[in-house]
Amino acid sequence: MTDIMFACVHNAGRSQMAAAFFNKHRTQDAIKGVSAGTNPASEVHGVVREIMLEVGVDLSNIAPVKLTPEFAKTVSTIITMGCGETCPYVPGVKIVDWKITDPKNKAIDEAREIRDEIETKIKAFIAENNY
Repeated sequence: MTDIMFACVHNAGRSQMAAAFFNKHRTQDAIKGVSAGTNPASEVHGVVREIMLEVGVDLSNIAPVKLTPEFAKTVSTIITMGCGETCPYVPGVKIVDWKITDPKNKAIDEAREIRDEIETKIKAFIAENNY
């Protein structure tokens, strides 16, 4: 178990961007970023797809996924972004909480700021953990 899960409520914004940036910037192919939500939306937010394309990341074929205890057991770390107490507790899985604003219903400039904040946090996380 070495994969990193990024989790939020709808898996339609923050966690999708975080997993995509983790996979873009990681240096170890054996570790990948995955994402899930406690109450997944039907699709990734349109503004998120748009702003990620601006930085060369295509999320058009990505769909939100349900965060289940079984799925959570397949990773070594879960980074939560707003699901709080609704994220499952899994013994042996490290939980880290990042306070990041939900880009849902935000103006595109605000969504870009959130995207850039997530990418900065991801780069620091990769460097700190040698991923």
